[in-house]
Amino acid sequence: MKTSLFPVRIFEVSILFFILTTQAAFAGEVTLEDHSLRVSFDSDSGALTRLENRMTHWTIERRPDLGVSFRLFAPLPNHRFSPILGQKQRVAFIKKISDNEVRIQWKNLASENGGILPLTVTADVTLTNGILTFSATLENHSQLTVETMDYPYFGDFNPPSRNSSMEVETVGYRGLASDEIYPTFENVMGYWGVDFPTKTIDNTRNLFCLIQAPREGLYVEMHDPTEPYLLQYTFEEHPGTVSLLGNQVPRADKISGLPAHLEFRICHFIFAHPDTTVKLVPIVLRGYEGDWHAGVDCYKEWRATWFKPPQAPDWAKDIHSWMQLQINSPEQNYLVPYTNLVQYGVECASNGVSAIQLVGWNHGGQDGGDPAQDTDPGLGTWQELHDAIAQIQAKGVKIILFGKLNWADLTTAWYTNELYKYACTDPYGIPYQQPGYNYFTPTQLAAINTHRRAIMDVLDPAYRDVATREFQKVLALGSAGWLWDEVSGHATEYNFAPDHGYTPPGFIYAGDIPMAERLNAAAAAAHPGFLFAGEAVQDWLLPYYPFSYFRVRSGTVPVMRYIDPQSPEMVAVTGFDDRDMLNLILLDRYIISYEPFNFKGQITDFPLTLAYGQKIDALRRKYRAFLWDGDFRDKLGADVTADGAHRYSVFLVANGKRAVVVINQEFNKAITATVDLPKAGSLVMATPENPEARPTSGTLKIPARSAVVVMEE
Repeated sequence: MKTSLFPVRIFEVSILFFILTTQAAFAGEVTLEDHSLRVSFDSDSGALTRLENRMTHWTIERRPDLGVSFRLFAPLPNHRFSPILGQKQRVAFIKKISDNEVRIQWKNLASENGGILPLTVTADVTLTNGILTFSATLENHSQLTVETMDYPYFGDFNPPSRNSSMEVETVGYRGLASDEIYPTFENVMGYWGVDFPTKTIDNTRNLFCLIQAPREGLYVEMHDPTEPYLLQYTFEEHPGTVSLLGNQVPRADKISGLPAHLEFRICHFIFAHPDTTVKLVPIVLRGYEGDWHAGVDCYKEWRATWFKPPQAPDWAKDIHSWMQLQINSPEQNYLVPYTNLVQYGVECASNGVSAIQLVGWNHGGQDGGDPAQDTDPGLGTWQELHDAIAQIQAKGVKIILFGKLNWADLTTAWYTNELYKYACTDPYGIPYQQPGYNYFTPTQLAAINTHRRAIMDVLDPAYRDVATREFQKVLALGSAGWLWDEVSGHATEYNFAPDHGYTPPGFIYAGDIPMAERLNAAAAAAHPGFLFAGEAVQDWLLPYYPFSYFRVRSGTVPVMRYIDPQSPEMVAVTGFDDRDMLNLILLDRYIISYEPFNFKGQITDFPLTLAYGQKIDALRRKYRAFLWDGDFRDKLGADVTADGAHRYSVFLVANGKRAVVVINQEFNKAITATVDLPKAGSLVMATPENPEARPTSGTLKIPARSAVVVMEE
């Protein structure tokens, strides 16, 4: 009987296939995967070779030959450019120590210019329920300082498809900042300083960044809200763009015979001194479906584990309005003597304005004399200001004193004789400078006699003592609160000066929370209920400065309002019939700050703006459950179409009912807008001019520069 060889050949081929695929999967790569993500590492180099979102089939890291493990910079005494490239290292070991964790170690690393260095990098990568976490430790037994470490490092970061797009989205000045990285990529670092088009984003405003494609994205998080050191999200386009004018990224895998690819790396500024061990802040990655709201929801989930709800006085959290008033500048234009302030308080009280942010009250005026919080003889005496504050507050109008403690005016004798000791210096011993601001006179507006400032080291305990003594002067005046302008601004990240109470360099932003804790404690002891406010307060500082003041534009994306729907946030109104800005304030639940003549006038100087602002606040009081106590959802939960420029936002009440605010952004044209609220019952509408609720089908005729609120009954 003739026996067929066909089954045997199938078996032999199957065995060969099994051997080859097993070698490829297990000898060449170590892989972690769950229902959401799959990530692989080269078993020889430890490079990250693959990353895939299994839910959406987005292959993020695609080409293993472009994989990278890490990069270090350890400058030599006379050769600062001295990288240690992960591509040229081999692992000491790589081990899958559990189903969801890989440990990789590299030892005795080869520097490009410094030979073999006794450095050890140990990385732990975990994947749990779709959350990918990269942790690493550097042991530095060399005689060099390792300044930076890039980890994790994606050598081939891809969009979901060739025809897709990608943007980096981060928190900017209270709004969402976006920058395209595909299909165009603009070099923001300067052609002279880099080989490839490069973008970097500091963590000083961002604990996270989103890499956003049209229908999905990747969330990247610095997993430590205390910000112990500078971290940069860095993007680098290789080998460059197709055209300088269009900044188009190559669509093919190669151009001019060179691989075309986007690198994305997280750069940790660790400054690991000789014979030290540094544990890097963990980096968390998560895939998500949807737009930036879904990405920010990842941050909100983590934020809920560490954010401490702030203590703010009830009046500051309620519906109310402020006025900002500047009374002096570095050019000594004494606008309002202390004794004349009471009339401003009377005017505010008569017009329902609850607080005055008083600017330039301290010696030297706004942006002059800092960090001094003494009164200015050109405006009057300490007693006159103290008494004016008391009289105004007796009328129900709070005084909030504007100040800055993070700069020192270089023109003052105080700086020359003492404060220089607390100034931040660069690695060469040269003090960093903040450029200052220019006021009123042609000479200063031309930046000829600007009061430039040194950057004070809030990380230095001795300087925090100085700042606290100055703050005690604010408390002694009896104001209801103070606003630290530029509270999150330092104009530099590091101090290299010695004798500041720690081993340099020191990351200045790491001093913000200890500084805030000192001032909060001083106020709690002297003035319970004192309001701490700041300009564009970053999220990790909100537990200490719960009230934030800033400015917005017509297209500002209200990311911080979405992150914290109830946080007191105030926005400036400066126009003389500023319905446009007031509509945005209604749209995004901001508090009004009236600022006629760029905060140098009186509240009655712009009656049109004041009248419309009063209508906005009256509408919010009438429908408080929706427009103030409701959960701000931005555009989620409704859709609005219109035949002209418009914006809308959604508020969700605890009982499940919703409101939609629609504003007409056309300057001279009425629009017709249709509100689509899924599964809505009966709807009513109201406007600032006609606040009584009346039925609506959801189709609205909105006059130019006007607003409508649609609510579920």
